[in-house]
Amino acid sequence: MKRRAGGWASWAGRISSWLLLFAAVGVLAAVVVVPRISGSTPYTVLTGSMQPSLPPGELVVMAPADPASIRVGQVAAYQLESGRPAVATHRVAAVRVDGHGERSFVFRGDANSADDPEPVRPEQLRGVLWYHLPLLGHVNLWLTGEQRMLGVGLAAGTLLLYAAVVWIRAARRRLRSRSPA
Repeated sequence: MKRRAGGWASWAGRISSWLLLFAAVGVLAAVVVVPRISGSTPYTVLTGSMQPSLPPGELVVMAPADPASIRVGQVAAYQLESGRPAVATHRVAAVRVDGHGERSFVFRGDANSADDPEPVRPEQLRGVLWYHLPLLGHVNLWLTGEQRMLGVGLAAGTLLLYAAVVWIRAARRRLRSRSPA
């Protein structure tokens, strides 16, 4: 059997291309696929109010949660104003129940010395922290919804093209090894 030229460099190139492929698929799954399938929402941390645990540029994925299950110490996202898209991601500092049995939440950023000014009503909650990824929030800010979908399509197409090239190369090698020299 004939040994291929290149040896070590060829082997290292294959390993690094597979690692790069797996990393790209993992990031794509964590940022787009998993949140979409689970009904979660990715947000970008914009300020230093949650440092050091969630620095600016961090991508946080918030999973839907029943307000009755939210406890002190959990990180959650809430609308700053009911019905508006702007959210804050802070830690629950207190859970209050008024005389009518209505719950409200007091939030505070880890780096802040005071609680957020207004109590948060259950309908303002957008979810609790499920997982977070460093620096990927910057990418999330740069991409609009349309660009994100285009990026997913391009990534999927690139991965399919890569798979086709690998498959064709392997088929050619098999054919060459079978044919007489």
